[in-house]
Amino acid sequence: MAAIDELRKTRLKKLGAIKKSLLNPYPEKTKRTHKITEALKDFNSIARSKKEIILAGRIKSVRGHGGSAFLDIEDGTGEIQAFLKKDRLGEKGYKFFLNSFDIGDFIELRGILFKTQKGEKTIEVAGFKMLAKSLLPLPEKWHGLKDIEERFRKRYLDLIFNPEIKEKFILRSKIIKEVSNFFEERGFLPVETPVLQTIYGGTKARPFKTHLNALDIDLYLRIAHELYLKRLLIGGFEKVYEIGRMFRNEGMDRSHNPEFTMLDSYWAYADYKDMMKLVEDLFTYLLKKLFGKTEIEYEGEKIKFKPPWPRIEFNQLIKKYTKINLDEINEKSLVKKAIELGIRLEKGVGKAEIADQIFKKLCLPKIWQPTFVINHPLGSFPLAKSIEKDPSKLASFQPIIAGYEMGLCHSELNDPIEQRKRFEEQEKLFKAGFEEAQRIDEDFLEALEYGMPPAAGFGMGIDRLVVLLTDSHSLREVILFPTMKPK
Repeated sequence: MAAIDELRKTRLKKLGAIKKSLLNPYPEKTKRTHKITEALKDFNSIARSKKEIILAGRIKSVRGHGGSAFLDIEDGTGEIQAFLKKDRLGEKGYKFFLNSFDIGDFIELRGILFKTQKGEKTIEVAGFKMLAKSLLPLPEKWHGLKDIEERFRKRYLDLIFNPEIKEKFILRSKIIKEVSNFFEERGFLPVETPVLQTIYGGTKARPFKTHLNALDIDLYLRIAHELYLKRLLIGGFEKVYEIGRMFRNEGMDRSHNPEFTMLDSYWAYADYKDMMKLVEDLFTYLLKKLFGKTEIEYEGEKIKFKPPWPRIEFNQLIKKYTKINLDEINEKSLVKKAIELGIRLEKGVGKAEIADQIFKKLCLPKIWQPTFVINHPLGSFPLAKSIEKDPSKLASFQPIIAGYEMGLCHSELNDPIEQRKRFEEQEKLFKAGFEEAQRIDEDFLEALEYGMPPAAGFGMGIDRLVVLLTDSHSLREVILFPTMKPK
């Protein structure tokens, strides 16, 4: 730390000297004529013309050779070598460069393009200008840094030194764009719903609470899009979707971050079986658009997305991997079984929540190829419609891939009487100590009484999708600035 402090003091002196020379070390703009990739792409024609161009970027390295120096500069598109010569710049200008510029500074270079004797594409500098003086030196050993958390805390350095990380986030943007394209090509309208809500709902989760001074009311950061998107179905929209940030005040691990990105889509006059086909189509579309094929490699194993995906009932999976028959076991016995299996249960949880915890621990890691886990027990999702032929099960599915719950879909409950009953059951769980239970939303229940068409809804974690498609190990690797505990 002491060495860095000394280097910072040296750079501050250089900054002072630049200002004394009546030069602005942080000018308002640059006269850049070409991005580096543009200059490299049209290199031969630009070089032949002997026409001066202006490039701008960050100095990545400096190599001095007496009366000349070589630099590597990088902008957001690429990297090029620069050649500075005392004879060309004049002794005063050349000396000013050596005394004022450091690795990490942003610089503007004016000159002509040529190839060195080794054939390297280079700009011969006729003039230069400081664009931004850096005060802290770039770390020399950042690439391969063992303290992964330090990389996440200082993502800007991670992006500078690890181009593969930058490419990962470029791919993330493409994934989100193609997800949007898929839904819009199929007639889904992109919409925006409130992030600040008077009552949180749409799933089971602990919320973040805040206060609005203007109205002197408490508000919650949303935990789901669901209830507002359903209001739009009530209002007459048939196909809607939203991609937005969610906030859940819960645990953190490789598949959970308190702030994350979620896709939610709702389709009137469709059911969960229609949505299964849509989800298969979505993954086929994404993989072909992004990679030109329908299989990927994740953590050393091939994953094939060719439809139709297997469909397995939730209860059957529990029975297969734990020998527990959910259709016959009572809640008290299930609690005992869960404890025997080493599962820590929250206060007030019901039978469906206990079964879900067992599923997550013992079944989820075993499902690698794309699979639809269907027909969850009644009570799992209070906003889902029951199957008419078997009301003890829900018209629902979760796409599971590589041990990740990628999302959730169900045929939407549109019976206001039954919905109120479900909310009241959740309220009892909340009062018993289950903090993730859903709360009664009277405004939504009133809206539902005006009539909502039969519909299916599908939600998917965008971050988990990106983890999968970029072969990453955790959400923190694909969220630019993941939530971190301050040092």
